[in-house]
Amino acid sequence: MTEDLRTAALESKAWPYEEARKLLKRYPQGKSGDPVLFETGYGPSGLPHIGTFNEVLRTTMVRNAFHALSDTPTRLIAFSDDMDGLRKVPDNVPNGDMLRQHLGKPLTQIPDPFGTHSSFAAHNNAILREFLDRYGFEYEFASSTEYYTSGRFDEALKGVLRHFQGIQDVMLPTLRAERRATYSPVLPISPTSGIVLQVPIEVVDAEAGLIAFEDEGQRITQSVLGGKAKLQWKVDWAMRWVALGVDYEMAGKDLIDSVTQSSKIARVLGGRPPEGFNYEMFLDENGEKISKSKGNGLSLEQWLTYGPEESLAFYAYREPKKAKSLHMGVIPRAVDEYWQFRGNYAGQDLKQKLGNPVHHIHDGKLPTGELPVTFGLLLNLVGVMGDASKEQVWSYLANYVPDASAEKYPELDRLIGYALAYSRDFVAPTLKRRAPEGVEVAALERLDAELAALPTEASAEDIQNIVYEIGKTGGFENLRDWFKALYETLLGSEQGPRMGSFIALYGVENSRKLIAEALAR
Repeated sequence: MTEDLRTAALESKAWPYEEARKLLKRYPQGKSGDPVLFETGYGPSGLPHIGTFNEVLRTTMVRNAFHALSDTPTRLIAFSDDMDGLRKVPDNVPNGDMLRQHLGKPLTQIPDPFGTHSSFAAHNNAILREFLDRYGFEYEFASSTEYYTSGRFDEALKGVLRHFQGIQDVMLPTLRAERRATYSPVLPISPTSGIVLQVPIEVVDAEAGLIAFEDEGQRITQSVLGGKAKLQWKVDWAMRWVALGVDYEMAGKDLIDSVTQSSKIARVLGGRPPEGFNYEMFLDENGEKISKSKGNGLSLEQWLTYGPEESLAFYAYREPKKAKSLHMGVIPRAVDEYWQFRGNYAGQDLKQKLGNPVHHIHDGKLPTGELPVTFGLLLNLVGVMGDASKEQVWSYLANYVPDASAEKYPELDRLIGYALAYSRDFVAPTLKRRAPEGVEVAALERLDAELAALPTEASAEDIQNIVYEIGKTGGFENLRDWFKALYETLLGSEQGPRMGSFIALYGVENSRKLIAEALAR
């Protein structure tokens, strides 16, 4: 760690550094003994989605930023609330009727509807860990069920019973009248049905961990220790912060009130709430919040079918306090913007580098390599090529990129695979080339003649100048109409690339064939 980097990080306005400085204020003399603890939470009542992944990603960025400011060691716990009772059956899982038979039971006690794991929670936890591992996060996985049943939370649970009334004083004013009548911070597990009960309880002996409650008409006295009870989630969150000593946890904007209540409860329990901030939610293409139970929005697997991991990280980094749509259409732009910022990085001063998203995506250790064409241009190329192979795409790239090969440009080779998949599934079905009309006919004929007369060494810029001149003098009201006509008649889409670059990439002769086909319509 250089002193220059630390000084610049202390002044940087990049949001991970701003967040990391909160921890410096929390421990101005450094944290003695235990590492600074970061936590993320996940409720495995449904399949994990990109929002889950992004919380771990963003927390990791803050953790890395803290390492630039302090030599204090850190840990990151990815905590799964897998002892929650299943409240409803998700829309996007099989065997819904089977799951309905187990409503109310802890997620780790419900059979896996996919038939691959010991429980529904185990299945969803495995998916979460798989995609966190795929990205290479450094984290420790924690299971709520394991922590409760092993006795790890026993002392903290006794603390909840000792401060039972103080917790009620925090929670009851936030609830509706009918909910206040039955609310309890502690949820016993029924000894007969195995369901997580939401019933009033009486503290019998806080030091022994004993409570009493009614279950199916009988008064039951039962311990809360060793996994025989769990806590309402706001109380559970606060208890966990205190029991584990969590120093930092972020949460979605929809949980602002929950953070407020849990922070109050943490103080009642004698602890200190963690630092953190509230990020905005991801929305699907209809503007609705993405949900585990609905399965709307994008899955991590879907994004990584059509774009690389770093493009998703880039999308997650930008403007975390602004709501953003999460659908297939955002992937190409995220890919190209990532590469634009990565290309700028080497020429920036230290202050600019610390504000560059790629610095936080790669923790300042950027990979080598360059991208000689944009992802958008690749999509246009494979769109006109139709059902093409990687080898065919590379043969076209030879028109545009000196010494074009997968060996020289391995990251471009990866992007060709993504472009072929994206074009096949989302671009090709929408392409519809129309016939040219009015002044467009003469303009295309002129473009064909100008291309035919070009010398073999003509550059993309030379071609772009020709396209531009035809648009200015070809009878169009504005250049936008000319470019729109080129996209719609030659490429079959409403938007497209810089035509000089595209024609150079696709080849002059191949581009003339596109013009001939358009004129023949």
